[in-house]
Amino acid sequence: MVITNKACFEYETYHEGENKILRISAEKCSFPPSIEYSEICMSKVIDILNANSGVTTIVITQLREYEYDPTQTALIVELATLYNKINKQERKQYAHLGADPVHQRYIGPSYAEFQRMISKQLKEDPFGAYLALHRLERREKSQATNYINNQHQESHGSFVALLEGVLRALEQVKLISLLIPHAQEYRQGDRAAYGLILRPTTRPDFMYTKLISEFPENGNLVEGYSFNTGGESSTEQCDVNIFTFDDNVKTLFHLTPPEFGFEEELYELLDDAKRVMSEHKPSREEFVDPQRMREVFFNIGRDLLMDLIEHKKLDVEDEQVDQLAQALLRYTVGFGLIELLLADPKVQDVNINSPNGELPIFIVHQDYGDCYTNIYPTHLEVESWATKLRLISGRPLDEANPILDTELVVKGFTSRVSAITAPLSPTGLVFSFRRHRDYPWTFPLYMQPKVRYFNALAAGLMSFLIDNNATILVAGTRSSGKSSLLGSFLTEMMRRIRIITVEDTFELPQESLRTLGYNIEPLKVASALSSPGSEVDPAIGIRSTLRLGDSSIFVGEVRSKEAIALFEAMRVGAAANVVAGTIHADSPYGVFDRVVNDIGVPKTSFKAIDIIVVTNPVISGLKRYKRVLRITEVRKEWDEDPLRENGFVDLMVYNPTTDELEITDELRNGNSDTLKRMAGKVKEFAGDWDSVWNNITLRADCKKALVDIVTQKSLPKLLEADFVIAANDQFRLISDRVREKTGKLDSAQILFEFNEWLKREVKKKG
Repeated sequence: MVITNKACFEYETYHEGENKILRISAEKCSFPPSIEYSEICMSKVIDILNANSGVTTIVITQLREYEYDPTQTALIVELATLYNKINKQERKQYAHLGADPVHQRYIGPSYAEFQRMISKQLKEDPFGAYLALHRLERREKSQATNYINNQHQESHGSFVALLEGVLRALEQVKLISLLIPHAQEYRQGDRAAYGLILRPTTRPDFMYTKLISEFPENGNLVEGYSFNTGGESSTEQCDVNIFTFDDNVKTLFHLTPPEFGFEEELYELLDDAKRVMSEHKPSREEFVDPQRMREVFFNIGRDLLMDLIEHKKLDVEDEQVDQLAQALLRYTVGFGLIELLLADPKVQDVNINSPNGELPIFIVHQDYGDCYTNIYPTHLEVESWATKLRLISGRPLDEANPILDTELVVKGFTSRVSAITAPLSPTGLVFSFRRHRDYPWTFPLYMQPKVRYFNALAAGLMSFLIDNNATILVAGTRSSGKSSLLGSFLTEMMRRIRIITVEDTFELPQESLRTLGYNIEPLKVASALSSPGSEVDPAIGIRSTLRLGDSSIFVGEVRSKEAIALFEAMRVGAAANVVAGTIHADSPYGVFDRVVNDIGVPKTSFKAIDIIVVTNPVISGLKRYKRVLRITEVRKEWDEDPLRENGFVDLMVYNPTTDELEITDELRNGNSDTLKRMAGKVKEFAGDWDSVWNNITLRADCKKALVDIVTQKSLPKLLEADFVIAANDQFRLISDRVREKTGKLDSAQILFEFNEWLKREVKKKG
């Protein structure tokens, strides 16, 4: 590292990976810290570059940081190299033009003008120097016929050749060649043209992450929206703009943080506060309760800001102080701009790839799919995230344990986090943040016309299966919606039933359901990818649920040997309780292959599964849509291969032409061993397939009625868990009332009463 102190333009150079960073402090300078808009700044940067070789990135700080990436820095480095060559190395070749009295006599004034251009103007305003040299060349050539004598002709010819050589060299410089098309608009002293080429990323000093604040020139703005950064109770707004492009298939998610709207005096205030706050590093004990820690640090930060405001005699409103305190929290003990990305309810995944600092953050958006962002995390920022995740989780992340899975809980969102480091990721840290929905998914939410994850009949069928204690595995590939679908199953459970969830990282909406009155107990077990430690093995965790009394069991994900314990639980609990989980597989046979052949579950135990629900994305053009592709029952009368021996029977299958889950002949004709077995345990259904089918379609009709009336009245909140659970309760209460009154489950009467209740409730809510 090289550090040089020159008061106004103190600078240092250091290496970050393969990059050599030139970092310049312009805090004491009166001119703007901008190569493109300040001739003084450009001149000083060129002088520094000529004293320091190999620079690939330039960072200038003055309240904010202005970073010129390697592509832009290369333009300035090339110019600096030519400036040095013209003024140092080649000067000897034409020094005689200024020293020879003969030459001085004939070209003295023009030569002095030339010297001023190449020694001063070239590093302050290179394009202006280039155009001025062109004018000088034209003027000198126009005087080619006015020679006094041979000496004059020789001097003039040498000078014109010199001008031509310098001009040709300048035209080879990429910065000049990029500016030549703008020559017509150029005015002496106007530096707007440089702003078209040089566009540094800008961030305040208190922010480590680089953010490109400007919109893309060639982008097509397709949508802009705002969201509250701290949930519904927050007043802090963050702006998002979505851009597509005519010349590539990428989509840009452009984020503008709320702090980018602060005035300069507030930037200074935040920067001062961050320096003070940074002196206190939270201990591991404080990170044990991250929510409490954030509350404490928010209050400390707010008090500190109030003290600074009083000391500086500033006039800042209370709402602005809260916004400043939130920003201070994010950039000290928080996760910076990651928190803003995850606070957007439309963002599903946030991914950070290595090498850190060279690539933008990528996200998955609910409406636009895979997008890249205008945010580039620095190596320093990424390392701080890794440290915080170690403290929050209590799990290691190092060469011996290169994988860490945990959860991040912040007011406004919760997220599952996976982190990978060397040696598994040799080029740097890798992160994946999976945002959990603020509230659990519900069947009616999935049925919305804009979502179409599955239809009303599928909802009715799955509701019937859950109410009659099916054992269910949700299968799908990564990011197919398995965990969200499993979570929606919980909203179909009766609230009086005890539910136990088993997860290595909490993804099921157990906190939300507890606040909604569920009898739910979450168990946390060791990650399947982590090294042995103090955490409980997943298989032991699942077996322990069998000792906790009569309960339904939901397992977040089946990955390894814990599957054997899960199937034990299914065999023990299948007769009385729902047992459900998720697994990575793309078909019913894929589940069998994974569970039996890979994990080693006995085939007889595999038969404990009643239903396999397969969910996967379907592709249409450049878009991907999540869909339930099939609902399949697992029959029990087979020995070796369920595929060959008709052990898998589809009840519903996705039709890509109609974009609908459609019933199969087996379901239509009542050819389902699972449904018949369930019917045999219910007085109203035993031996009567029509009653079973009527109840399935009744459930479908009730859920469709809810979606229809909510869509009609524009009350989307009524599709959320609290109202849907209340509607499910009413369905059961009405069904029980009608059965007592009529002696049967009269579908028409139940639907009528449910619709009447629904209308009354919607009227109240509206």
